[in-house]
Order: sequence, then structure tokens, then C-alpha cells
Amino acid sequence: RREKMKALELLYQGKAKSAYLTEDQDLLVLKFRDDTSAFDGEIIEQLSEKGAVNNQFNAFIMSKLSENGVPTHYVERLSATDVLVKRLDMIPVECVVRNRAAGSIVRRLGVEEGMVFDPPLFELFLKNDSLHDPMVTEHHVEAFGWATRREMSRMHELTLEANTILKGMFDKAGLQLVDFKLEFGRFHGEIVLGDEFSPDGCRLWDKLTGEKKDKDRFRQNLGGVLEAYREVAVRLGIVLDN
Repeated sequence: RREKMKALELLYQGKAKSAYLTEDQDLLVLKFRDDTSAFDGEIIEQLSEKGAVNNQFNAFIMSKLSENGVPTHYVERLSATDVLVKRLDMIPVECVVRNRAAGSIVRRLGVEEGMVFDPPLFELFLKNDSLHDPMVTEHHVEAFGWATRREMSRMHELTLEANTILKGMFDKAGLQLVDFKLEFGRFHGEIVLGDEFSPDGCRLWDKLTGEKKDKDRFRQNLGGVLEAYREVAVRLGIVLDN
């Protein structure tokens, strides 16, 4: 049956992925594109083969999370750039975990980059590029009806679970998982992890050198973006197709 899961009409196009309907109303095909964006989509460039690398990276991480009890939308990788996923009713909120200070929190609160948060810090942001993804609280999420208190509590729990699993994995690969964002949706009443997990949506620093191995290389014009993504994949034991 799955062989017939062809991408039909385009449902929506994000900054780095396109989602297509399939014959099954519960399933979508996500296509990872080579587009790379920064600053809420103000800068967009094409990085050759990035879509394929991120698709494979994401498949690996989603499978590991599923094996460890985190429900995800991942079904199977269909091709170099395409993946079959469950169709979720997405909640328009990003769940961010910070193990160390980097990025927006350094600018917002004037703390030093690299400051350790123990226990990890959990933050929420509204997914809205035109508003630059403002920070919100659980009270906002409830007041605006984006999610119920129970759903929020589940998202919080799953995000911290994912952090524990992934921190250990990256640690073994000689990398610090500095921070990352997750997005969730509803699937037949259950809260399920959606979107993707790739170096586009997390910060990874080399444990020995502190070198950045994530999208900050693109944001900060450091170069070697795809090389860093590939290196992280190989360190995790992902055998890349190309």
C-alpha cells in the first residue's frame, strides 16, 4: 500500500519543506528542499544536497525518538528528499529547550553565551515570521486556544524527554546539544512530534573545540554549512546516501 503513497497536490510550502496530500487523508509526503533561510525568511539561499542530508538526518533522529517512546509523525523515508508522515493538526507554537545560552536568549537577557542551564530551560514561541516568532507563555497558549493546558503539559513532557535522549546521543558523538526547537500536532487526539529535527533547528557545538556545527554557520556567515551537517550525521553513525 505504501508504494502507492505518491505526492499529489501541494498542501503548503514552508521555508525548507513542502507538504503534499496523498490518497490517504491521514498521511502526507514532506519534501525537503535545498532552501536555507535565516532571520525569519529574510535571507534565503540554496545549499546543494541540503534537502537530502536533512531528510536522512531527520529520519534517523525521529526513529530514535520513536524507539524511546516519543510519538512522532514519521512513517518512512520514500526517497532522497521525500518522507511519508502522519498528517497532524499542528499547534502553532515552538517548544524550545536550552541546555546552554545561545542565540535569542543572549540578546534578550544579556546573559553570556554558553551559560549552562541545569535543569534545562523550556520556552515557548508563537510560530509567526511576520511577528518574528514572539515569546509566549503557557497562559497565552491557553487564552488564545492554540492548545489546552493538558496538551501543553504533554508537549512540555515530550520535549524534555527528547532532550534527555538526544543529549546523550550527541554527547557520545562528541557534540554538545546547546538548544533545539520542536513542533507538535494532534493525531486522532494524541499529541505527536511533527515537523523535523535537523541541524537547521538545533545548535550543536563540538565538545572539544566549541566549533559550531549547525545553522549558525549560515546565520553568521561562517561557511561550510553542509560540511558541518554531514560531519554531524557521520559522527552520529548515519550512513549518508551520497
